[in-house]
Amino acid sequence: MHRAEMDQEQALAGVVAIPVTPFDAGGRVDRAAYRALVRRLLDGGVRTVTPGGNTGEFYALDESERRLVVELAVAETADAGVSAHVVAGVGHDVSTAVREARRARTAGAGLVMVHQPVHPYVAERGWVEYHRAVADAVPDCGVVLYVRDPLLAAGAIRRLGELCPNVVGVKYAVPDTARFAAVARDAGADRFVWIAGLAELHAPAYWAMGATGFTSGLANVAPHLSLELLAALRDGDYGAARAVRERIRPFEELRAERGSADNVSVVKEALAQLGHCRRDVRPPSHTLDEERRRRVRDAVADWKAS
Repeated sequence: MHRAEMDQEQALAGVVAIPVTPFDAGGRVDRAAYRALVRRLLDGGVRTVTPGGNTGEFYALDESERRLVVELAVAETADAGVSAHVVAGVGHDVSTAVREARRARTAGAGLVMVHQPVHPYVAERGWVEYHRAVADAVPDCGVVLYVRDPLLAAGAIRRLGELCPNVVGVKYAVPDTARFAAVARDAGADRFVWIAGLAELHAPAYWAMGATGFTSGLANVAPHLSLELLAALRDGDYGAARAVRERIRPFEELRAERGSADNVSVVKEALAQLGHCRRDVRPPSHTLDEERRRRVRDAVADWKAS
């Protein structure tokens, strides 16, 4: 295995944090706040960040903004003086995904995460062709698949792995551990790094089925808790993992309510209460009402870093 491949796999086998995208009073991306949030993650011990993830409001950003957050994340990781990885989110139509993957690579991102195509008609062969186009466009960049479709067969993932050596990881975000175990087994448990794409609440169950990393929006607020969970899972200490999971459960369940309608809003609300950025989100998300703001406050009340 080449050193670059080893680095890419190491980047994905851990906490894969998805930074929020803060906005200023004029509704623009707040560059200083974004870099400060990325630095906070890095100072907290996180070593992999994904600008342009769903927690970063990927679909609410225009193309220039998606490019900007990648550039800001790359610049901040470089300035932080630590060995860190940037996984740039890309997607939309094929030409846009290819263009943004190339730009991310030029900017210095070592990996790209391809958002699941949102077209209402997705054939498996078309799914393979879509991702192959992106992977072939950046052959020296690691590619992570983002799977949310419970009907996607393991064979499609396996075939893509055969066609594209630089497809190194799968972010699996289907809430079905039995399905995940079967897909990972049949697609290639050792061929890809498998990432629990439903974050901390699901990470212990997916870890037991072969995942070695998990995504996190929670890390924006309390990176030490995400890393505590990771350490417990790596040690095989499921009692400690359950304790961390229980501690964060009210916050994560608040994010998941009503089909995750307030997923990003809850994270930004917590950050606003801590003084790290404004609570503003873009439609179709919406800021929280006073009752839900109170619930966020209660959920994070004892989250002091040890």
